[in-house]
Amino acid sequence: MKTHAVRLVHLTIRRDWREVYALASDPLSMPRWAEGLSATMRRDGEDYVADGGPIGAIRIRFTPDNAYGVIDHTVTFEDGRRFYNALRVQPNGDGAEVIFTLLRMEDTPDADFERDAEAVAADLRRLKALCEA
Repeated sequence: MKTHAVRLVHLTIRRDWREVYALASDPLSMPRWAEGLSATMRRDGEDYVADGGPIGAIRIRFTPDNAYGVIDHTVTFEDGRRFYNALRVQPNGDGAEVIFTLLRMEDTPDADFERDAEAVAADLRRLKALCEA
């Protein structure tokens, strides 16, 4: 059985976790805080499409809305590569803890993995700023 190295990227947001989940789980609001996508997101059947972002056109399928704070999603690139991303919003006292599980894929150099982790952390900081404003 093969596994990948993992980095949990997380931060605390001083706002009710359900409100954080409502904002973070809305695909149409993601371009406001997830810089790796694009300036726009559109629905296409069960998926959402982000065109023209820094990583090119991608299709994203999200887990359905739920009462558990789960915002998992599968990203499919134009070349057919697919990545599963685990994203959670959970209660932390009166606020929220947002946790992204970053998997290190095969042949990913150390510098690229660190850059990916910093990009996720920057996205979460933008989400925090939006939620706490």
